[in-house]
Amino acid sequence: MFEAVEGMLAEHADLETRLGEPETHADARLAKRLNQRYAALSRIVETWREWEATGDDLEAARELAGEDDSFAAEAVTLAATREDLAERLRRLLVPRDPADDKDALLELKSGEGGEESALFAGDLLRMYTRYAERHGWKVEVLDAAESDLGGFKSVTVAVKATGTPDPGDAPFARLKFEAGVHRVQRVPVTESQGRVHTSAAGVLVLPEAEPVDVEVSDNDLRIDVYRSSGPGGQSVNTTDSAVRITHVPTGIVASCQNEKSQLQNREQAMRILRSRLLAAAQEAADAEASDARRSQIRTVDRSERIRTYNFPENRVSDHRTGYKAHNLDQLLDGDLAPLLDSCAEADLAARLAALED
Repeated sequence: MFEAVEGMLAEHADLETRLGEPETHADARLAKRLNQRYAALSRIVETWREWEATGDDLEAARELAGEDDSFAAEAVTLAATREDLAERLRRLLVPRDPADDKDALLELKSGEGGEESALFAGDLLRMYTRYAERHGWKVEVLDAAESDLGGFKSVTVAVKATGTPDPGDAPFARLKFEAGVHRVQRVPVTESQGRVHTSAAGVLVLPEAEPVDVEVSDNDLRIDVYRSSGPGGQSVNTTDSAVRITHVPTGIVASCQNEKSQLQNREQAMRILRSRLLAAAQEAADAEASDARRSQIRTVDRSERIRTYNFPENRVSDHRTGYKAHNLDQLLDGDLAPLLDSCAEADLAARLAALED
């Protein structure tokens, strides 16, 4: 694996030069993309240089060990340090999901359980919103269909980082592990007998696509406008402002009725459509890739139940990693980091094992 570092050293030096040129920063998107790549390579380059320097020190200590016992002890310490650095470097060199530097779109939908499921979808949205606030990210509602009791039948939000996040800490890299079916066990507000019910809500996580990521021809689009439905105020249910866009070649559909303006709804629907097209293209590419390059998040069944939230026991259980904790109240307040860390660690372990195979 370490043979790949030589090319990365050259790329790192080239990026350093380009980022020092004024014309690079005239294009904000280009500058952001180059900064993200430079930050990822910097961690590899720094670890590589430290690993090499430790190797030189180890060799010198071993040569002097016969003359001075202190050098023998130092050699043992340096050997352990170099092995730790080698493990860190191996982890950094594992192929990453190409979308890990992107912002994210989250789509939450109620499922089994009716009104209780819609309320739980609202709880999940608040959980993600509070987690985003802890990171300083911005959350923007793109489309929402509310239920009668204030939950969500469906809601789509964009989660955007401010500035350039550290590698592996962008919204999609962190939140992609939330994709799947979330099950809740609790006494619904509509339950008069105090019985615990089980319901579920689904979460889909997409990398938000920039216009340059996906080429969409207007000739491939069918655009329908219709009257908004659901709760709303002035003009929401009285004008044809809602927009549904169909990408004819793939059959992928995106719709939005959240805004009063048809133009605004069209722009939001295009954001969702581009992200769905990008995700579809990446999944197709992953399907053609070898097992060693296929990421865990792409191979799981989207309909798989990934987690259970048990309110009577204040317990959360992740069924993929075995993570369990009795701090459900804190989790729903946005304290997701330990749980997401366990998912990221399991994903990395699977990638390392695939490379070794």
